[in-house]
Amino acid sequence: MFSKRSFLSALAAAFTLAATAPAIQANALEDISAAGKIRVAVPQDFPPFGSVGADMAPQGYDIDMAALIADKLGVDLELVPVTSANRIPYLQTKKVDLVISSMGKNAERDAVIDFSEPYAPFYNGVFAPADVEITEASDLSGKIIGVTRGSIEDLELTEVAPQDATLKRYEDNNGTISAFLSGQVEAIATGNVVAAALIERNPPKLPEMKFLIKNSPCYIGFNENQPELMAKLNSIIETAKADGDLDAISQKWLGMPLPADL
Repeated sequence: MFSKRSFLSALAAAFTLAATAPAIQANALEDISAAGKIRVAVPQDFPPFGSVGADMAPQGYDIDMAALIADKLGVDLELVPVTSANRIPYLQTKKVDLVISSMGKNAERDAVIDFSEPYAPFYNGVFAPADVEITEASDLSGKIIGVTRGSIEDLELTEVAPQDATLKRYEDNNGTISAFLSGQVEAIATGNVVAAALIERNPPKLPEMKFLIKNSPCYIGFNENQPELMAKLNSIIETAKADGDLDAISQKWLGMPLPADL
């Protein structure tokens, strides 16, 4: 029979083992399959990647990509509208399973979430009317530049803009575009597709590309330590590139073929 001292020693050892044992990592791919549904964070104010159509239904490149993923996984799709600022917190707090929201990959994001292979072309730059002389970051000195808070161009431009440049941050892309159209800012830092959508509105002063901030293809984001989910997503993307499904989405929403080097 155990003595009281032996029992307490054994109990303490058990607690120590439990505390030091590695936590069992949930398998996100299995959880999605078991639920029969995948929750995907998508943009709602960022055409042509994500917006609301005349019928109030979400539409865009990212919405079609989310539908493709759900179809290949054989599960239902739940779209969750997000902004640039809250899309990663939604993922980390497990409000969504994936982020498909025209998201670029950088060191800060890569430190907290994982990424698939790229699924869409995208680049960021500074755009301004033709009569505004800007050719590089130093030319932003003394100027007011609009940018969407938390976006890749916000992060990148913060690093290179002169100290006397004013970065006015807006909560979404509609706010950034409106600031340009109303003359609140002299230039905007945004993506090529946003600038193209802005040009379609035919404003009095058409924005033109001044300089490239970053070539930043779009990636699917998901929580860390999910090798099975990563492998499955990459397989779906590679197959969609090979069979033309991704090219069809690019032609539909960007008006151009999928780049061969994506």
